[in-house]
Amino acid sequence: MKTLHVNLGARSYDIQIAQGILDKAGEEIKAVCPRARRLFVVTDSNVFPLYLTRLANSLTAAGFEMTALTVPAGESSKCVSELGSLWEKMLASGLTRTDAVVALGGGVVGDLAGFAAATVLRGVDFVQIPTTLLAQVDSSVGGKVAIDLRAGKNLAGAFWQPKLVLMDPDTLNTLPDTTFADGMAEVIKYGCIADKDFFDFLAARPSRAEIMADIDSILYHCCDIKRSVVEEDERDTGARMVLNFGHTIGHAYELAGNYEKWTHGQAVAAGMVTAAKLGVTLGITPPALPGQIEAALTPLGLPITIPCGADIYAAAIGRDKKGAGADITLVLLDRMGHAVLRKLPKAALLQSIGTLPM
Repeated sequence: MKTLHVNLGARSYDIQIAQGILDKAGEEIKAVCPRARRLFVVTDSNVFPLYLTRLANSLTAAGFEMTALTVPAGESSKCVSELGSLWEKMLASGLTRTDAVVALGGGVVGDLAGFAAATVLRGVDFVQIPTTLLAQVDSSVGGKVAIDLRAGKNLAGAFWQPKLVLMDPDTLNTLPDTTFADGMAEVIKYGCIADKDFFDFLAARPSRAEIMADIDSILYHCCDIKRSVVEEDERDTGARMVLNFGHTIGHAYELAGNYEKWTHGQAVAAGMVTAAKLGVTLGITPPALPGQIEAALTPLGLPITIPCGADIYAAAIGRDKKGAGADITLVLLDRMGHAVLRKLPKAALLQSIGTLPM
């Protein structure tokens, strides 16, 4: 087992990475939630038939009472109505403030269940068991939980750190190739912003099989990078913004596809390329760097461009949480493996995007 400790004082927790750890989840959760009698498990319609029974067996063997709720798979479940239904079912199950919520699934399940845990009964303990690559390397770590609103993605949420994150790399074997590639966009992002050697390592392994051969180490390295950033800036007011490389533009691409045509990973992939090109235009990013990112993304089937109108860019950038008044903080690369933050007027950013070669 590989273990990382996220040091946030009273909100500290461990990330445990091990094949087969899903079958030991009950004893691991018991160790961090000793007062809990009941666990409320949230999963989705894709994960339910694959892994819920194994988790349930482990939880009941550890002495927990368990209630499970399955939500429809997909971004549409991160909504106000689903959250309200979740609150009501948690209370109907007998959940108390000493009990806990468990998220079994990808980023949507983690975000929805985590926000419910942060708010029901003014907050109950929360455990993440991510089953997708994107959730394992990104969304399950750091405490950001949220739902979407009509105005945009993740606009209602909280910072609510889990008590424990359990990652079973075996769950990645059942992912469709497109879903696996989604996660690889975030994996490659870590190389771009923090570790050139890691980027080169990934670029030399352009297939799923090659990545899976080293998956435990890759998960650990990505989580270690995120851990160090979150420990420095838990509330996302400064250094943590570097984790959003590709996301400001990526959110525009998700919006352009009405959150249905393009997945989060696909949007971030194209967003990283666009951000790198912006950096070149602004004189910050070396000219060869966008091509390096494209070369790492393309073999995985990830897009390097996504059509997007000026009105969509304006809407997404106007709502971006890194904005402050008329300005926005953009994450750029001044070299491979090193991100920098640059504050720009939103109008200037939109003008620069309009001049980029696509």
